[in-house]
This record gives sequence, C-alpha cells and structure tokens, in this order.
Amino acid sequence: MIRFLNLVAACFLLLASAARGHELRPAFLEINEIAPARYAVTWKVPARGDARMALYVRLPETCRQEVEPVGGFIETAYVSRWQTECVGGLAGQVISIDGLSSTYTDALARIVNLDGTTQTSRVSPDFPDLTVAASPTSMDTARTYFLLGVQHILLGIDHLLFVFALLLLIRKPQALLVTVTSFTVAHSITLAFAALGIASAPQPPVEALVALSIMFVASEIVRSGRGGIHLSSRYPWLISFLFGLLHGFGFGGALREIGLPQKDVLLALLTFNLGVEVGQLLFVAIALLALASMRLLLALDLSRLRLGLAYLIGTLSAFWFLQRISGFG
Repeated sequence: MIRFLNLVAACFLLLASAARGHELRPAFLEINEIAPARYAVTWKVPARGDARMALYVRLPETCRQEVEPVGGFIETAYVSRWQTECVGGLAGQVISIDGLSSTYTDALARIVNLDGTTQTSRVSPDFPDLTVAASPTSMDTARTYFLLGVQHILLGIDHLLFVFALLLLIRKPQALLVTVTSFTVAHSITLAFAALGIASAPQPPVEALVALSIMFVASEIVRSGRGGIHLSSRYPWLISFLFGLLHGFGFGGALREIGLPQKDVLLALLTFNLGVEVGQLLFVAIALLALASMRLLLALDLSRLRLGLAYLIGTLSAFWFLQRISGFG
C-alpha cells in the first residue's frame, strides 16, 4: 500500500509541473479575404514571457506578401499581422504550419471568405497541412469544435482532478450521477456566458479559485473518512453546481481565446460543450474502472486508498493555488 501511494505521489508531482500547460493551448490562424484574392492574416502563437513557440505559417507559392508582418507579445501569446495577395484565391490550396509536427499543441485555422462563408479547421502535429475548402460546411465547424472540446477537457488536469475528487467523495451511484450532472449543467451555463461575452471573469483569479475548489473537495473527503457529516456530504450536487459555475469560466476563457466563427456561433458553442462532456464522461468511466480494478486485483482497502489520495490531491491543489496567486500582477 505504501509503495503504491509513493508511486501515485510521483505521478502527482509530474502533474504539478504539467498543470501550467500553457504550451498546450492551440495556436490560432485567421485569414480574412478583404478583396478578391487579397487577404489579411493574423497569426497567434502561444508564448511565455519573451519566448514564443517556433511555429510559422507557410502560405501557397501563389501568395505574395504585400507588407512586412507587424507583431508583438499580447498577454500569453505572440501575435503577428500582415496582408497577402494570392493569385486565383486560396480555394483548393494548401496552407502548412511549419514546426507544428515537433510540438504537442494544435493550431486552429479560420478562413473567412469575401461572401461571408467560413472554414474552421483544426491542424494537428500529425497533419500540419490544411486544404482550403471551396465551399466550407457547418459540419466541418461542428467536427472541429467537438474535437477541441474533447482535447481541452482531457488536457485540463485541474478540471479532471476536481471530477476525480468528486468520485472519491461520493460513494452512492445515484448521488454520483446527480452530482456529475449538476457539475455539467453549471459549467455549461458559465461556459456559454463567457464565450458569448455575456459575463466574464479574469483568468488568473479563476484558475487560482479552481485550485482552491479542488482543495475544498479534498478536505471534505478527509472529513467524511472520519465520519463527519457536512454540507458536501448532505448536498454534494449543490457543491458541484457552485464550483461548476467557476470551472465554466475556465472553459469559456479558453474558448474565447480560440474564438467562435461568426456564422456558426451557436453550433460551435454546442459542439465544443458536447466535446467537453464526452471527454469528461470518458474520464469518469476510466477512473471508476481503475478504482474497481485496484479493489479487485490489488486487494486494496479503498477507504485507506481514498484517504491517501485525498491528501495527495489536497497537497497538489494547494501547490497550484500558491503558484497561481504568485503570478498575479
């Protein structure tokens, strides 16, 4: 048991360094057709301090750059803008992201044609090339934002750790279902509000409070293990709903950075949220299977395991909280 917890602790230390994870945010390419075959290009690359990721846009050979790119660091990204003219337009042409294949991040590309039609595509390290569609469809947008939602939740270590802490806190299947559903409903509301600009919250405090919410649930696991009855024990769905509102601002902030297509705002928002939910349910299923396997195959005492994991989760989330508030300024 001690060896197992030591192994888990080592994994949690790796998660602590990964939680910053800003490099995992996608790069963003926007190309707006401002006149026939003339385009305004915006290229946004993740950055930390004065260091930016070495990612570069390679346009087709038919494109001629009209002015030198103008760029600079804006918050946690390096943004450059320029204009180009492409003989015959971009339809059917290939755009590449050089350097992407050697990273773990993606790039989101949005191409807005003169007639208002929009192509939104995800460019990955495995497939760093994008073919510009002559007639982009809403299905392409839906697929792109769904995959972005799945990716965002599966790479959101702190959000997953909160869900995992809920699994440890709640032992009755029916109560667990209601609690997870409550969390889903809550973060769906604030995700939509934040992405649409109806309500907003600054990201650094939100990220710090997300870490604090994990600390709270970890402390409730410890208290429940000692036989205490608290608000979270009686009404876990209420706790998950309130903290779900907070986590939704985190999701919405990420989606706002990515951007929403003007003509398919609701579709992109819906499919991104569906992607988040599918990724979350996938994680819940894997976590429950892992806990069941530990009990059956390793003959572990789940009550002791639950307590040990609670302390590890609380320690890790406290580290994140201190780390994030130290970055205020």
